[in-house]
Amino acid sequence: MMKAEDIMTKDVVTIRGSATVAEAVKLMKEKGLRALVVDRRYDNDAYGIVTETDIVYKITAYGKDPKAVRVYEIMSKPCIVVNPDLGVEYVARLFANTGIRRAPVIQGKLLGIISVTDILTKSDFVEAPKALLLDEKIQKAIADARATCTQEGAYSKACATAWDEVEELQAEAAHQKAEGMVSAKVSFEKYCRENPAAPECRSHQS
Repeated sequence: MMKAEDIMTKDVVTIRGSATVAEAVKLMKEKGLRALVVDRRYDNDAYGIVTETDIVYKITAYGKDPKAVRVYEIMSKPCIVVNPDLGVEYVARLFANTGIRRAPVIQGKLLGIISVTDILTKSDFVEAPKALLLDEKIQKAIADARATCTQEGAYSKACATAWDEVEELQAEAAHQKAEGMVSAKVSFEKYCRENPAAPECRSHQS
């Protein structure tokens, strides 16, 4: 499975928290970016992030002067960060659960930034969806377990360990399926609340 470090953007543009929002906008326009990572003030400080949404929602929407507002006044800090070793699937789930679209990739220091666009355009989820890969792993693990038990004996430690691996993979697959069903149910219920007259919702409501 691809990891955050495989698809992240390594050339990260940062800005000081004391910079004005006008300076942030200028930098975003120059670099063609939708977010800037806000530098730490000292080594143990947390990173922040300022996005185009922060600027539009907190400055433009209220007619504020971007030259008079500092980045630290509208940024998110501490921001949600991603470990470089985190699998792309879990990055996507983190984004879905928190409603964010991008996050800095940090391990001791700033390594890059990852966004929903990176996941969509750089990852292999189309060619190698996790659920299918997991099913293939389960089938292989079962075959390996049978071979190990035949070779080492049904009551051997190696045999037990092999079947434990099968159970772990099956548990992960069941967890994924359950999460998907819950997500679909919540989405459908929301749809019915917004469209109570829809024919498909009538049986759901009764």
